[in-house]
This record gives sequence, C-alpha cells and structure tokens, in this order.
Amino acid sequence: QVQLVESGGGLVQAGGSLRLSCAASGRTSSSYAIGWFRQAPGKEREFVATISWDNNITYYSASVKGRFTISRDNAKNAVYLQMNSLKPEDTAVYYCAAGALSTVTSRYRDWGQGTQVTVSS
Repeated sequence: QVQLVESGGGLVQAGGSLRLSCAASGRTSSSYAIGWFRQAPGKEREFVATISWDNNITYYSASVKGRFTISRDNAKNAVYLQMNSLKPEDTAVYYCAAGALSTVTSRYRDWGQGTQVTVSS
C-alpha cells in the first residue's frame, strides 16, 4: 500500500497558477502510475492527468491539456501538477492516486485525502 498526501492547494484568481504536490510513502519501491483527479461539488470525480512510473508516458484530460503539466521525481517519491491559466471551472478538490496507468478512477488503488483548489473570477 502507498500512502499519499497532497499539498499546494489554495485560492487563486483566474489566469493564475498553482503547483500541487503529492508525497508518497509506504511501498514506494513498487512501480505504479500516479494520477491526479478532481471533484467539484455535486459532480463525480474526474480524471485530470496521469504519469507512468518511468516518466515516459503522460495523459491529460482535454479540459486541462496545454494548461496543466504533470511531472514526477522518484528520488523524492513525489509527483507534481503544475496548473497554469486557471479557470473558475477548475475549482475542485484535487486528489492524487497510485495504481495502474489509466484515466479510469477504479484502476487506482491508493488515494490521498485531497487538497482544495479555488479559482475566483
């Protein structure tokens, strides 16, 4: 099992930037993908981005592609989500998760507690 802790959320104006971090502990010697998901009030959790264990493969949702960048530092057991050109519709709780490389929520086994991102207009 991998324990995950997100940080870096906050309040930002539209057009601004935030960098989320996901710190992993536990079975970090295992090869696993890390995905970012988000959930807005009253909506289902949705895929944002994911990165393979070896950093060679990344996927993004259409809504964030070109604005968000996912990266990974295995030496630090950390994954980052750089979010630029933020929009009010990006407001949500952001979660990181460990599991198979996929855009599907159910393919991820371990989840963090989430960090709130609020984008004001």
